[in-house]
Amino acid sequence: MNAPKRGEVWLVDLGFVAKVRPCLVLSIPAEDEDRALVTLVPHTTSPRGSRFEVEVRTRFLKSGVFNGQNLVTIPHAKLMRKLGTISSDQMIEIEDAVCEWLGL
Repeated sequence: MNAPKRGEVWLVDLGFVAKVRPCLVLSIPAEDEDRALVTLVPHTTSPRGSRFEVEVRTRFLKSGVFNGQNLVTIPHAKLMRKLGTISSDQMIEIEDAVCEWLGL
């Protein structure tokens, strides 16, 4: 598998409770000496109207939002397949929501 790249959306196995869902890669690619981990922003089709949710319209996602409050870091092995890549403008919106959540 190719290393996941920042801005890509992957179908990810987040475990039994969280199920399989699309997730946006937020972290930079790991190098050989790094742990094979990736930090993700999950996509949900059940928005709650939170200020940390960002709606992104693409041809490869159902209507929904990326939830900037629900960051997860998992091993590369949990990534199932790449769905697509979001635009740089969309990435900035999600980065802004995550930064607000983290107080950065």
